[in-house]
Amino acid sequence: MSQLTVIGGNGVRLIADTYGDRGAPAVLLLHGGGQTRHSWRNTARDLADAGFFAVSADHRGHGDSGWDPDGSYDWPLFRLDVEAWCNELDTPAVVGASLGGMAALTTAGSRILEGLHPAMRAIVLVDIAPKVEMEGSDKILGFMSARPDGFASLDEAADVIAEYLPHRPRPKDTSGLAKNLRLHEDGRYRWHWDPAWIVDVESRRSARNDGRLEEYARALNFPALLVRGRQSDLLSEDGARNFLELVPHAEYVDVAGAGHMVAGDKNDAFTVGVAEFLTRRYAQA
Repeated sequence: MSQLTVIGGNGVRLIADTYGDRGAPAVLLLHGGGQTRHSWRNTARDLADAGFFAVSADHRGHGDSGWDPDGSYDWPLFRLDVEAWCNELDTPAVVGASLGGMAALTTAGSRILEGLHPAMRAIVLVDIAPKVEMEGSDKILGFMSARPDGFASLDEAADVIAEYLPHRPRPKDTSGLAKNLRLHEDGRYRWHWDPAWIVDVESRRSARNDGRLEEYARALNFPALLVRGRQSDLLSEDGARNFLELVPHAEYVDVAGAGHMVAGDKNDAFTVGVAEFLTRRYAQA
């Protein structure tokens, strides 16, 4: 594993971990809101073993990437970030979970509508589509904004996460949580993201409300895969069907036993499906 850096919108420095041979077909992995690049670690390793160059990036304001100097986290800036990675990786496939999927869809769809090449050659949307359940979205945002004072310990954070994700066993070893939390000078752990990212949520939701995301989906003219967690409270079966109507050539995988965080819930089943699609529709194209 090595590290890669690019400069995104507003001069923000973006960090990624890389897995595999740089000469292999590149796959950019974009995590969900509130996560870090480490959420893709197992998937990235498996994709590298399958013959891909997997690049797992921290979004602006997340993990070890920089925070926006103006506290701006709207879609045009995420588009600039995705474009920077796609330029670095020479038109990769993009796998995006939740926020990462919307950033990828926004980038590709808006570029196509502007008469530009889409910057990527395949897209995998993980439990996200233009039509989502707002109750599920509000639940996620509520969880992420509920503890601004942080946690006294990693064990306390693990207890809160286990309550939020009851279908997952609470980890006995909580050291892995340190990658998703920052230890501050006051001795408390806080989430590894810029608080302004949560504040700026309404600017991102406006694209969904005015129909832009549907337009971006209809514009997709390259291989696409939608992966849904069957227990997801964000992307319903109706939302998945809506996407498949917007993008008739898209393929679809419904992962049993998985919620919104599909890769974390059922990583093996998730990775097998994604690797098969990327091998068939991207690497061999």
